Parts: sequence; C-alpha cells; structure tokens
Amino acid sequence: MSSIIIYYTSVSGSREVKQRQEEVTRILDTYKIKYELIDISISLKVLQEMRMKVSTPKALPPQIFNGQEYCGVRDFEMFHKAKENKEILKFLKIE
Repeated sequence: MSSIIIYYTSVSGSREVKQRQEEVTRILDTYKIKYELIDISISLKVLQEMRMKVSTPKALPPQIFNGQEYCGVRDFEMFHKAKENKEILKFLKIE
C-alpha cells in the first residue's frame, strides 16, 4: 500500500484553507489512516510541485495523494461527499 500524502500550509491567511486542512487530517485520524504532511509554505519549489501534480496552476491546499496517484480535493466537495457517504477509503484509493 502506498502512503497518503497531504500537501498543506502551516502559514495561511485563509480561514477556509485552515478549516479544510483540519477537516482532512481529523477525518484521516478518525479512520486511523497514516499520512505524511508536506508543507508548501517552506519553499516555492514545493508549492510548484503540488500544483504541477494536480495540473492546476492555482491549486490551494489541502491536496491529497496516495503515493503518486492524485486522490483529489481540487473540489473540496468531493472529499466532503466521501466523508458523508462513508467512502473515505474509496476516495483515498485504499480499497
């Protein structure tokens, strides 16, 4: 099984970004899913890497990957629906 990677930022003026990041990590913690956090605020290179991987030049965190496979969060509603439908494992491409 590949590892779950979450691109996030430790520095954000956006309440929405902070809330979304907290929700993603809280849900993964609830499911006891191990994940690695990569902070895009540490360098422009890491931010550009995240945006290149999601193929969206203005993508904001959080962005979730299972190994190199993009799971989503371009549209946060996808993650929210997966949570509500109890399909987080499917969303994360774990099952």
